[in-house]
Amino acid sequence: MKLGGLIRSHYSSPEEWGALLKASRFAAIICPIDHTTSPDVAHTYFKEAARLGVTIAEIGVWKNPLSPDMEERKEALDYAKAQLAFADEMGVPCCVNIVGSRGKIWDGAYRDNYLPETYDAIIESVRDIIDTVNPKCCRYTIEPMPWMVPDGPDEYLQLIKDIDRPMFGAHLDFVNMINSPKRYLFANEFIDECFKKLGPHIISCHIKDITLDPTLTVLLHEVAPGAGALDFRHILHSADRLLRKDMPFLLEHMHTDSEYAAAYAHIAAIADQEHIAIR
Repeated sequence: MKLGGLIRSHYSSPEEWGALLKASRFAAIICPIDHTTSPDVAHTYFKEAARLGVTIAEIGVWKNPLSPDMEERKEALDYAKAQLAFADEMGVPCCVNIVGSRGKIWDGAYRDNYLPETYDAIIESVRDIIDTVNPKCCRYTIEPMPWMVPDGPDEYLQLIKDIDRPMFGAHLDFVNMINSPKRYLFANEFIDECFKKLGPHIISCHIKDITLDPTLTVLLHEVAPGAGALDFRHILHSADRLLRKDMPFLLEHMHTDSEYAAAYAHIAAIADQEHIAIR
């Protein structure tokens, strides 16, 4: 397992970024640049990561290829293709996006997200991105979400089958799929199911925690590792047993490097106690 995250402190050069990366202790990192970065600067960032033995594990798209606004949709598709081409050129193994939503909020919950015609549009958009770029080493992946396809491991397997492209892989965020009290209460079993079913397809993973608000309606909150209910001893042992040994697990959605450091330290301490290598 390669545990990592994202650098949040300000930096103005690849060298400054490299110094922060060294201090982080990360073994994997989210790509700090995008395809608009000049080639010389981009290569310097990658050289810094290589010098430190850190894997640049994934690059994001985070735009809406299903937007009802056709101009926004085209911009999202063009950006996804450019990001995938850049990642493939630079040797990043995973380019990740969500499928997109059928409403104004790019990652929002809408009934139309689950319509059959939306599913057809998802297949078409992902195939278009992959077929246009024809990547050789980087796989285009979809991060699961609580309220759009894929919202479970079986749905992800069906998506992989229907897209039917060898350069389409899986990006696992198990917390995003813990979208019901049952999955929350049986989180160990659900996460094991994700690892077992999707393991051969997974290119990169996110790692975080979750809590259930004790009210009469379902309210789930994403939180930093250690602040929620997940059993990271179980998760780390399952990942070590069921996934490849160099799988990136990336912390996310924290605001400062100190928050990332605390989350990293929490996971690293458990890994050390359980004799599981995280680098």
